[in-house]
Amino acid sequence: MAGNNQITATSRRGVLIGAPLAAAAVSRPAAAAEPFWTARYQAKKGDVTLAMYRKRLHAPRPGGPTLPVLFLVHGSSVSALPSFDLTVPGAGEYSLMNVFARYGFDVWTMDFEGYGKSTVTSGNSDIASGVADLKAAMPIVEHETGQTKFHFMGESSGAIRAGAFAVAEPARVDRLVLEAFTYTGKGSPTLAKRGEQTEFYRTHNRRPRGKDMILSIFTRDKPGTSDPRVPEAMAKAEMPNGDTVPTGTYLDMTANLPLVDPTKVESPVLMVRGEYDGISTDADLLDFFAKLPVQDKQYAVIAGAAHSVAMSYARAGLWHVMHEFLTMPQAAKS
Repeated sequence: MAGNNQITATSRRGVLIGAPLAAAAVSRPAAAAEPFWTARYQAKKGDVTLAMYRKRLHAPRPGGPTLPVLFLVHGSSVSALPSFDLTVPGAGEYSLMNVFARYGFDVWTMDFEGYGKSTVTSGNSDIASGVADLKAAMPIVEHETGQTKFHFMGESSGAIRAGAFAVAEPARVDRLVLEAFTYTGKGSPTLAKRGEQTEFYRTHNRRPRGKDMILSIFTRDKPGTSDPRVPEAMAKAEMPNGDTVPTGTYLDMTANLPLVDPTKVESPVLMVRGEYDGISTDADLLDFFAKLPVQDKQYAVIAGAAHSVAMSYARAGLWHVMHEFLTMPQAAKS
């Protein structure tokens, strides 16, 4: 590929089950595990190498169906695959990539600078850096899928990244899901506590992130909203990436909010929060929601969930509202 982006894909071929899925096909996740097709890529942002991951039900083939693309955007403390492709033995399905691949989507995600398998630099990987990472990744998605417009779902600070990208690159964004989003941060107990360390985030580009911190994500708002096997599995998957992560999103969320202007978001938007999420309040998020200029917009609260809705007992509610939103029929002209 021309320019700074390069494709170094490795893949595992799966078997197509049933008829090919059209772009607007509606299905539900199958009970049995499918042999998914997966691929890995690398994007370049200057000297920074960014790891990208892809999953779908079957390998792309000439003349095959065009599947809608869903790009998942991770948060501040855990990289892409433990966030969106986690295996929890004996506990059921926790991979959002699996769920939406079964629904008929071509699902992508990436590790931001300083996370996972991407290059660790002296930078702090703030929201602006994340937007630049997404910009670097898009030519690869376009080249591989033949499409130029994609759905995005961001979780926590990943929702801020996704929202900021939607403002910066509106032509790239079809439908936008903001889960565990933060607007101004007003009234957030989590951010109030985190703000006690703002000076540390200003003066350090990485922060400690050990197993205990990962486990605390699941208990800080409302213990009992997730299976205890989930944080253990996430910590096991994430800790090989190291015991520190960048400080940039924490600094942005404690000192620089708001980072997304709702009046400049042009795409349809779904906002989702857990009932007990302490990263934001309904009042703050509904203020953002009211300012969105598009009328194709939805706001959903998932009962029984806390910050990490996708990892909660109530995660099927997230799958449902996301799927319904991403497959919303267009208005008929006749």
